[in-house]
Amino acid sequence: MKRKVLIVAAHPDDEVLGCGGTVSRLIREGYEAYTLILGEGITSRDKNRNRENRKKEINKLKKQIYKANKILGVKEVFTFDFPDNRFDSVDFIDIVKTIEEVKNNLNPEIIFTHSKSDLNIDHQITYKAVITATRPMKEESVKQIYSFEVLSSTEWNYPLSFSPNVYFDIEKTLELKLKAMSAYEMELREYPHPRSLEGIKIKAGQRGIEAGFYYAEAFELIRIIY
Repeated sequence: MKRKVLIVAAHPDDEVLGCGGTVSRLIREGYEAYTLILGEGITSRDKNRNRENRKKEINKLKKQIYKANKILGVKEVFTFDFPDNRFDSVDFIDIVKTIEEVKNNLNPEIIFTHSKSDLNIDHQITYKAVITATRPMKEESVKQIYSFEVLSSTEWNYPLSFSPNVYFDIEKTLELKLKAMSAYEMELREYPHPRSLEGIKIKAGQRGIEAGFYYAEAFELIRIIY
């Protein structure tokens, strides 16, 4: 049986920005990867969109989710429609139960998710919900939890408090990460925005030189159980 990885992300593209290169590498090494995206990721941007146009844009974004994750090599994607940038308006237990349901069906060994120090409220709540859903009980499958950084969110918090202590060399999978991000036509921005292809590559280079690599992704190790 293959060892499984689960990405738990608040919004579409967070999974690519946060750990796309690392998960692609793990898939190449024999892991089976899955992605859970909790939020619809778009409705907070424009209050004037009518319901029909909003539905079309959500459906368009979901198609981009599946395309991007297929590029990474993810086996299956689970999407939900918690309100964008309003996770704090939802009963916390509902988010926890959603994560638990997917996790219990998959029994992953590793989870990648957001940092508790992130600026975005949905990212903060997702982190807390993952920790709640993976309490280290005897029957819990999850043995490793890593927090990732999301460009144009994590680095904009003050004071900056994302403190990585784990680095994955992604020199061989950076191009896959960039290709996957290119599938997110609705999310990609022009340089010098952090969420641009050049911005992503620069960040990977920065994290790489911190660890003696050309390109890397950096994480905070939250829990590891042997």
